[in-house]
Amino acid sequence: MKSFGRGSATVQVLKGVDIAIPSGALIAFKGRSGSGKTTLINLLSALDRPDSGQVLFEGHDLTGMSDKERDGIRRTRMGLIFQSFALIPLMSAYENVEFVLRVSGYPAQERQSAAEGALEQVGLKSRMSHRPFELSGGEQQRTAIARAIAHKPRLLLADEPTAELDSRTGLQIMKIFRDLVETAGMTIIMTTHDPAIMEIVDRVYELEDGVIVVSS
Repeated sequence: MKSFGRGSATVQVLKGVDIAIPSGALIAFKGRSGSGKTTLINLLSALDRPDSGQVLFEGHDLTGMSDKERDGIRRTRMGLIFQSFALIPLMSAYENVEFVLRVSGYPAQERQSAAEGALEQVGLKSRMSHRPFELSGGEQQRTAIARAIAHKPRLLLADEPTAELDSRTGLQIMKIFRDLVETAGMTIIMTTHDPAIMEIVDRVYELEDGVIVVSS
């Protein structure tokens, strides 16, 4: 469960979500604005804590960990992608990916190959010297994906990763996600409003008023 606010202004966003995500799958949460999708993603990624209950990741209870321990798991075992690409504008695509590896303590001798490999995986090796303003929206999102997968996480979480993209580019992003699941065995959890994307994922969970009402 998860609430925000205090007293009479308290809003209960999640009301007891009980879900088990299989590894190596592409999962989507759908639901209208305010249904709790983003809050659930934040709990699963250890960016926030529930008011009650547990969030288990690889057998470890994230809710019982210190902030430092949660940060460590997020840096090494998870990757995060947001609707706003959040790229550093004065850095090239390569520098954006390499910088995050450097900040997270990735071994110096492996950073270049990891950054270039991730950009190649999303089809951007030939564009890696370009800055964000020189890239299209789809290329910026692919850079954000490369940044999130460069350290080879087991879990990738994406909040509305195609919302700002046209349908063709959105499907290209989904193809990258599908390839990551099938070739790297990665688990990907995303939120979306796009009905076309829901045809591509392995399972869809629909949230309404803080609870899961449908799964397919």
